Amino acid sequence: MNSAISSMLNKYGAVTISQQKNALKEIIQEIALLGLFRSDFFSKAALYGGSALRIFHGLNRFSEDLDFSLLEPDKAFDLLKYSHYIKNELEAYGFEVNLEVKDKTRINSIRSAFIKTGTAVNLMQIKPAMQLVPGVHAEELLKVKLEVDTDPPADAEYEVKYQLNPVPYSVRLFTLQSIFAGKIHALLFRKWKNRVKGRDFYDYLWFLSHNLKPDMKHLTRRMQQSGNWQVPEILTSENLLALLIKKFSDTDFEQAKKDVKPFLKNPAVLDTWSKEFFVSISEDMMRKGIEGERE
Repeated sequence: MNSAISSMLNKYGAVTISQQKNALKEIIQEIALLGLFRSDFFSKAALYGGSALRIFHGLNRFSEDLDFSLLEPDKAFDLLKYSHYIKNELEAYGFEVNLEVKDKTRINSIRSAFIKTGTAVNLMQIKPAMQLVPGVHAEELLKVKLEVDTDPPADAEYEVKYQLNPVPYSVRLFTLQSIFAGKIHALLFRKWKNRVKGRDFYDYLWFLSHNLKPDMKHLTRRMQQSGNWQVPEILTSENLLALLIKKFSDTDFEQAKKDVKPFLKNPAVLDTWSKEFFVSISEDMMRKGIEGERE
């Protein structure tokens, strides 16, 4: 295993097979971002979502996917153009990779690809102690999904962040306020096969714990684009609080906890999750916003 990858893995202190897999996925994500940097991808697109929070802002949960948004709508955008940069970068660091790009004739605006690498092989290369890989099938594939929104909602704000590992590179990403807007939109309106994506709720709490406020203009544009806000006025904190309370009242929090638990080192942080808990902390946050809007 490349020494840079070994150094990156060491920072995780991963012990269980699940933790090893999550750490390996994140290393793959970071090398993929390096490949995209080399391709000049970030002159056209920006990173957002859980991986942006995890890699660049220290979110204490793992994230499976890399979510991107174009800076401007482009129906002809071709993710395949950038895929060989990702593949070449990962292979240069010793990974066996098969990158598949989904048929871009899909009706929706999301272009997807899957980075796949043999889990057992890479775990053995990273940690030669045999007890780390029993139970992992030799042909099991580790998947990291890339999604690019080719019809982005308006009024997002961006910033550039830098990484030092495995070598220095830069990434354009949404600002925290714009990421928060996207996360709230996902929490409220994500259709996820009749299940609850607890990761959205976990990330929502992360924003609140850092005293961050969502970009209400960008959130409004997202809701208008998805048909969930059909008036021209910008969403107010009072409007948003009402939507959040309704969502929390309708949420199965046991299911939400089950979804996010595999991505956490300390699942005990989920013990307080309930409708009452989320409503209370949201009221505290939104009350400040409501008072500010009335001044």
